[in-house]
Amino acid sequence: MADREYLARASSLTPAVSYVRNALLAFLVGGAICTIGQIVWEGFVAYGFPEADAFAPTAVVMVFLSALFTALGLYDQMVKRAGMGGALPITGFANAMVSPAMEFRSEGLVLGTGARMFQLAGPVLVYGLATAFVAGVVLLVLMGRGGA
Repeated sequence: MADREYLARASSLTPAVSYVRNALLAFLVGGAICTIGQIVWEGFVAYGFPEADAFAPTAVVMVFLSALFTALGLYDQMVKRAGMGGALPITGFANAMVSPAMEFRSEGLVLGTGARMFQLAGPVLVYGLATAFVAGVVLLVLMGRGGA
C-alpha cells in the first residue's frame, strides 16, 4: 500500500475531533474537581484547622475520593469524556496509581496489585526526588553555602 493510499484510508477512518467541545469539557470537569477540593478545604478550615494546615488533609481526601471512584470504575468513565480535566495533579495521580493495581489484582496482592501500583509512581517519585535534590544543591550554591 502506498503512503498516500494509507494516509487517505487512515484519515477516512479517524473520527472527527471537536477541540472546542473537548476543551470545554476539560475545563468544566477540571473546574468541578477543583471546586470539590476547595469545598473540602473550606470544610477543614471551618472545622478549626488553620488555613495553611488544611491543605494536607484536603489532599488526602481528594486522593481517597479519586482512588475510591477509580476502584468503582467511575473515574475512568469521567476521564473518557473529560480528557485532561480529569487528569489534574492529585486526583489524576491517584487514578494513575490505582488503575494498574485494579487491572492486575488477579495476579495476587504482591506481584499484581502491589507491584503494578508503583508502575507510574516509581518513576515520578525518583525523578521528583532527584529534581528536588538538584534544585536544593543549586539553591545552596547560589546562596553561597555550598562551598568549603
